[in-house]
Amino acid sequence: MVKLPPPVWALIYAVLAGAVSAAWPWRRLIDLRVLPLGVALLAGGLALSVWAALLFRAEGTELTPTSPSNKKLVVRGPFRWTRNPMYLSIVIFTLGLALAIGSLPMFAVPLLVFATASLVHIPFEEAKMRRQFGAAFDDYVARVRRWI
Repeated sequence: MVKLPPPVWALIYAVLAGAVSAAWPWRRLIDLRVLPLGVALLAGGLALSVWAALLFRAEGTELTPTSPSNKKLVVRGPFRWTRNPMYLSIVIFTLGLALAIGSLPMFAVPLLVFATASLVHIPFEEAKMRRQFGAAFDDYVARVRRWI
């Protein structure tokens, strides 16, 4: 499961939720008045992801979670508030998608993305970072929460 990054899992989950929604039409659970909130979450999730990715690029470290090592432990920008802004951005984005679409199966997508990141990807990455950065990573973990 680690080989497929969370954005790919999010896409898989969204396609499956969309297929379930199409096969068994659900009435819209959310009033259309929340559409602006859904769009705002979509934009906010995308912006957070781009910010974190650009910061990785500026720091000259690897963006791929399965890379053998990272050149630098990034602790500035959104990484000051959350150790996983890219994964958080995917959860925010898929929650925005669920609100915008409004069908019950779509609300499973952010939950599944959160679970996949929490149970598979984050433990793998944190073990790698702990091996590579040791006490510096432990200090970072003590200061900054995993999600928010």
